[in-house]
Amino acid sequence: MSAVNITNVAVLDNPTAFLNPFQFEISYECLVPLDDDLEWKLTYVGSAEDETYDQQLESVLVGPVNVGTYRFVFQADPPDPLKIREQDIIGVTVLLLTCSYVGQEFMRVGYYVNNDYDEEQLREEPPAKLLLDRVQRNILADKPRVTKFPINFHPEPGTSTEQPQQDAEQQQQPTSPEPQTAPVEPQMVPLENVTCDEIKPIAAGQ
Repeated sequence: MSAVNITNVAVLDNPTAFLNPFQFEISYECLVPLDDDLEWKLTYVGSAEDETYDQQLESVLVGPVNVGTYRFVFQADPPDPLKIREQDIIGVTVLLLTCSYVGQEFMRVGYYVNNDYDEEQLREEPPAKLLLDRVQRNILADKPRVTKFPINFHPEPGTSTEQPQQDAEQQQQPTSPEPQTAPVEPQMVPLENVTCDEIKPIAAGQ
């Protein structure tokens, strides 16, 4: 059983301009006190064919983490368009929100992102030169793909926290459009059935 459960992720300011920041309201519960911080990362997949175009947009540490329910807004800058091939800016890509503990990723939420022009005429007749300020980003927030990884939340001193090679290989395949069918971890489950109504009031100061 996981010590931390992500109960809801709400995508804020969506759809919006391509160059606007990303904003997520993340709600989670901690079932046991943790000695270290949780690390949240947001990664933009710049190309389905070449992972070298992936961009880590933000990485934050959240803690201390005691037993209880929590909510915070995670904000990240947009991807650097100069690090994306122009032909890959328009179209569908993937955004990955991950959470790790002492270097072990235990939760990944993947979203499809559709980038297109904000005007029908531009969509039907794309200009020869990309008009970045007219590109709109739309995160398909109602269709997330959630992957859970089993980890050790209380490793003994000196114990390696590196994840198995199988998990590492799976992390290199973020753009797979279909959930895994084999009855093994990681388990993929939807988030849309979980709402903020299930979260208890958060005491001041948390």
